[in-house]
Amino acid sequence: MSPIFIQAAQFILSLSLLIVLHEMGHFLPAKWFKTRVEKFYLFFDVKFSLFKKKIGETEYGIGWLPLGGYVKIAGMIDESMDTEAMQEEPKPWEFRSKPSWQRLIIMLGGVTVNFLIAFLIYVFASFYYGDTDISTESLKDGYSITNPILTDAGFQTGDKIVSINGVAYENYSDMRKNLITADEITIDRDGQTKKIILPQDFLGKLSDKGKENTFFEIRYPFIVASVSDSSANVNADLKEGDVFLSINGKELKFFDQLANRLEELKGQKVNVEFLREGQKSETELQVSADGKFGIYPGGSYPQLEELGYLKIVRKEYTFVESISVGATKFTNELTGYGAQLKKIFTPSTGAYKGLGGFKAIFDIFPPYWSWESFWGITAFLSIMLAVLNLLPIPALDGGHVMFLLYEMVSGKKPSDKFLEYAQIVGFVLLLALVFFANGNDIYRAIFK
Repeated sequence: MSPIFIQAAQFILSLSLLIVLHEMGHFLPAKWFKTRVEKFYLFFDVKFSLFKKKIGETEYGIGWLPLGGYVKIAGMIDESMDTEAMQEEPKPWEFRSKPSWQRLIIMLGGVTVNFLIAFLIYVFASFYYGDTDISTESLKDGYSITNPILTDAGFQTGDKIVSINGVAYENYSDMRKNLITADEITIDRDGQTKKIILPQDFLGKLSDKGKENTFFEIRYPFIVASVSDSSANVNADLKEGDVFLSINGKELKFFDQLANRLEELKGQKVNVEFLREGQKSETELQVSADGKFGIYPGGSYPQLEELGYLKIVRKEYTFVESISVGATKFTNELTGYGAQLKKIFTPSTGAYKGLGGFKAIFDIFPPYWSWESFWGITAFLSIMLAVLNLLPIPALDGGHVMFLLYEMVSGKKPSDKFLEYAQIVGFVLLLALVFFANGNDIYRAIFK
């Protein structure tokens, strides 16, 4: 099955699940407070819908425009912009006739469900899958640095990360996640501790690098995956999994040392010592005129652990333990995403250049089916959907909540005409944000 098809299936399933449950969060309290819900839609049904069926007073359907979903609640100015009904006298079953506290609960229902979904996924995933990670303490030889933005900031291959913004991380994945919001990184270089202050526009510079946007990568040996059919070494005595040990008697411990080594050996035949199934062997290889073997690198974390390059940490939890672990993961992801948004909305950081749309979300999913990855990504997207919906922009839940809180504090309800205009402004802002994010995707795909 095509990897793109598998990614697309995960992408559609995850977003559809989150959209439906988000809208259900509005639907259920609306029904509880006896508020009429006229429509419940996955995707938008501009002009026509792909499917619709009316059950009771509510029309359920699937639209053709996959930009989200909605519930149309009677007596409320929303995405439908149905202002005609608002000109009539309020009916008891309409949203505008309900007490402000009930309207607030209805509007907060969607994001509440999204937060709850993320929390439950983290809890049950921790219980079912446990945790598998790489110990940062086991990476004795530091990290590989290939991005010139990082070298310009003062990092070198072999640097070990002591802390990020003053916090030390035991697991490699946690360290990687927090690099995106780092301001200060403390490193250990040859036994000496050094603090590196990242430039304010660090994230903007990383985004400008496009596909070369790499951080601190694990250092690993040159492990053979395959030999190119066009390589002069296609018939060499090499197999998948062979580990290079030395070239012309000079130790080759890490793959990141290879390019400089071969630069000095262009066009020459060299003697390579390698390890195969615990036994050392030798073979002769040809270095091309541009300094390459024509051999694709590979390897896996279990193999790297066996070779002593890292230590894989595996943890299992009881159900009671998974509740605490899930809560910690939820809190960390929520605060981490909040820190990312702060960077994005601070123009001087340049982080807005890395803002992505549907393709960026699509690319998060792996090209193979993994329920563990699927649920982890879905939990994060659920948090992202909730936080974005809470932004105080008219047309989003946060905009409605903002006006409701104003009404509850001041005792004055904004006029329907004001809410109508605010909805239009908010919708324009929202469209601009969608176009900008997806425009970034297109720009990166074409030019980077």
